[in-house]
Amino acid sequence: MTIVAEFTTVKPEESEFVDRMGLVMERLGATRSMGRLWAWLMICDPPDPTLTDLAAELSLSKTAVSTVARQLEAAGIIERVPTAGREHRYRAVGGGWAQILRVQLGLVKQSLETLEYGLSILGEGRAAQRVRLEETRDFFAFTVRDGDGMLQRWQEYRDRSS
Repeated sequence: MTIVAEFTTVKPEESEFVDRMGLVMERLGATRSMGRLWAWLMICDPPDPTLTDLAAELSLSKTAVSTVARQLEAAGIIERVPTAGREHRYRAVGGGWAQILRVQLGLVKQSLETLEYGLSILGEGRAAQRVRLEETRDFFAFTVRDGDGMLQRWQEYRDRSS
């Protein structure tokens, strides 16, 4: 016999948190649905809801939840929970914001190659354009270096706090 946990009704303050997190993620360049799904997975009780539970709780289609869940899973901030049945269950994983920063820093690192290419195609006679590209490249390089250091300091902080 399988015991299925029933979700309680979402409290108004939980709903507000979920909606606010949707706006936060939207401002950061993700979708509102991503923020809402991730927020709910961080606070839902019982944990590890099914795709059907998530769709009902967030008033989204199962297709939308499935698509967003795959994206968040690929980003490493949620994971699919192994189950005996066919229905997928999900949960938030620790280190979400640090993982998001790692992904963003990876994109910045890739941008450095593009900026270097841009510099390689500009002749010396285009000084103003070179200055803009060099400044952008230098800022990105600084961001990567400082970001990597910040992530390391964050981990050390977490280790001391545990």
